[in-house]
Formats: sequence, C-alpha cells, structure tokens
Amino acid sequence: MKFDDKEILKNARQVLSIEHKALELSRKSLDEHFLAAVKACAQTKGRVVIVGIGKSGLIGRKIAATLASTGTPSFFVHPVEALHGDLGMITNGDVILALSYSGQTEEINKILPSLARRKLTIISMTGNEKSKLALMSDIHVKIYIDKEACPYNLAPTASTTATLAVGDALAVCLMKVKHFEKTDFAMFHPGGSLGKLLTQHVKDLMRQGKNNPVVTQKAIVKDALLVMTKTNAAGATSVIDKNGKLLGYFTDGDLRRELQKGEDVLNKNITEVMTKNPHFILDTAPAIEAAKMIHTTHVDNIPVLNKAGKVVGIIDEKDLIEFIAMLDKKA
Repeated sequence: MKFDDKEILKNARQVLSIEHKALELSRKSLDEHFLAAVKACAQTKGRVVIVGIGKSGLIGRKIAATLASTGTPSFFVHPVEALHGDLGMITNGDVILALSYSGQTEEINKILPSLARRKLTIISMTGNEKSKLALMSDIHVKIYIDKEACPYNLAPTASTTATLAVGDALAVCLMKVKHFEKTDFAMFHPGGSLGKLLTQHVKDLMRQGKNNPVVTQKAIVKDALLVMTKTNAAGATSVIDKNGKLLGYFTDGDLRRELQKGEDVLNKNITEVMTKNPHFILDTAPAIEAAKMIHTTHVDNIPVLNKAGKVVGIIDEKDLIEFIAMLDKKA
C-alpha cells in the first residue's frame, strides 16, 4: 500500500471545506420553522423524544444527550424498537424530533401515524421538504447541504454534520429561553470538575483563621515574610487596616521585583511595596469564579473578603486543584 501524503491532506481539506459549506448553508437557512421547533420544545410539558436510524440515529443519540444535559428532558427511541413496543415509552405531551436526511426512512414513517393520532407535536429534520416525513410533520426544519463529503455523494457526512450542528443550536437556544444557568448545569453534571466547582463556594475552600496570611499596614516586609512562611506557604499576604479591610496584597513576585532594585527591602514598610487595589473575591462567590479569576489574572492566589469588605481568607490555585483531586478519588 502506497501513501501520497499530499493527496491525503488535499482530500481531508476538501472534506472539511464541504462540511464547512454545509454548516454555513444551515446557518443562513434558519427561519421561522426553526423558531417554531424551539418554541414547541420549550413549551412542552413532556420530553423531547428523538427518533432516527443508522447514522441519523447516532446523531439523534448525541442530540438527545445534549438536550437532557442542558435542561430539556430528552431521550432517544430507535424506530424499529418503537414498532415493537417502545412506543409505550412516549407519553402524552411529548414532542417528537425525527431525523432523516432523505425523509423517506421507512421505519420512521411507519410510526408517525400512531404518534399523530395521539396528537403529539412532530418536528422533523430532513433535506427534503417534499418527503413523506416532512409532509407528515407539524414542523419541518430543512437541513441544507450542497453535497455529501463522500466522493460518491452517498455516505452521510455533510448531512450528519449539519444535522448535529442544528441540533446543538436547538439545545443552546432552549438553554437561553429557559434561563438555564451555570448552577443548573452543575446539578446535571455533579461528577464533573465544573460541577464540583459550581456547587462549592469560595468560603468552603479558602484558607482562613491561622492559615490566612494577614499583616497590618504598620508591618515591615520582614514581618510579612514571617507570616507568609507560617501560613501554609501561600506565598502572599493581605495587608489590612485597623478595621480588617483590604489595603493591598504582597506576594513573592513583589518581593523579587523589589530585590532587583538592590535596596534594603526587609525593613521597608509593607505599604511601600504591596500591590494596591489587588484583585479579590467575595467568600459567597462560587468557587468556579475564583478559578476563572486566578486563570485570567495569572496569579497563584487572591484574598477573600466578606460582604462587609473585611479580609476573611485567601484562596490558592492549589486549593482548587486539591479539592477536585480529592473528590475524583472518592468517586
């Protein structure tokens, strides 16, 4: 077997170009039919039941999983199994989302009359608005593609990519319509790192009490270093006024920068070398917000304040990592 590297890459890029065009066509074609599909799924008191067979069935399973994990109860039913009893899984009030690019899938079309008699809303996604499936549906969302990426225009490639993307668009629009928030996401993903951080607050993970490095505005750098060393090696300390409110933040980085000046740093007043107006976070904030702040500001830790503005702790990047690792071990 001989390989032509240039030809392989050329073919791969052509596939991606064809599928990219299919996505662009799908984006441009979104219209009142898609809007009707979103509204039907949002207003149903039941579930969104996905049906499909073959490659469309695989795409359907993914869309069902995405919907279910983002606040829209959904599950997949195989049309053949539905013909042999699984129609009983579908209840009054459910919305049906049928996937078939040709719109002529026999197994799907066989179950539609039964679903229609039960007055269930049927949404279809096909590439043919004149197909039997499209004509039997209450709402038809057309999937537009120029051609399949398969060189013989046979294997479902661009069509399944476009169908999956439109399914994702449906799920995300439903998230927006239903005001599905990050905290809701955490409830549906309690085992994931995101879920773990979303369900915890900064006060649950911060270092406090004796482990919270704090010095007053009268301290010198030498005093600050002693506090930083004693309190779990956080490598930083908050600087507070007489009322316990944050005046500044002093870190190892601040110390290194001062040492480069060649001055007697250790005896300087802490207010001369601290970072004024530092980043901080409230103890009631979700831990995920602390993680984002640490990541975006490129720092190792940040001071934690209560609603009165007093320093009550410090949260370190290591605390967040260790928390996730601990829960992963328990899982």
